[in-house]
Amino acid sequence: METIQTGLLILQVLVAIALIGIILIQHGKGADAGAAFGSGASATVFGAQGSGNFLTRTTSVLALIFLLNSLALAYIAGQRVHDNTSLMQGKQLSGSVIQDQKGAKPAAPGDKQDKTGDSGNGTDIPAAPQ
Repeated sequence: METIQTGLLILQVLVAIALIGIILIQHGKGADAGAAFGSGASATVFGAQGSGNFLTRTTSVLALIFLLNSLALAYIAGQRVHDNTSLMQGKQLSGSVIQDQKGAKPAAPGDKQDKTGDSGNGTDIPAAPQ
């Protein structure tokens, strides 16, 4: 699955670069007015018809590839999240089973503490006021 995701990611970057290039090559609608007065439209690489039809179709195909590739990458990323388990899954997070370095159990949440703030757990941290 990793190789498929890497391949799709490389394809995504290449299609994005190609889309940027194709869009920058295209001329705007205002350029047609200049071509009507004979600004050398017959000397183009794409012929007298112009490059609009070819570049428009190429942009549409690249945009479709970009969209489908984005959906595929999102699907793969969603599957990877559901396959992995949490690091804390299956671990018991009870304070009564955790012991400090001296081996004393910490005070349970409902236990009363003395007025000095020492809960008898061997730490130097004072207890929070209640």
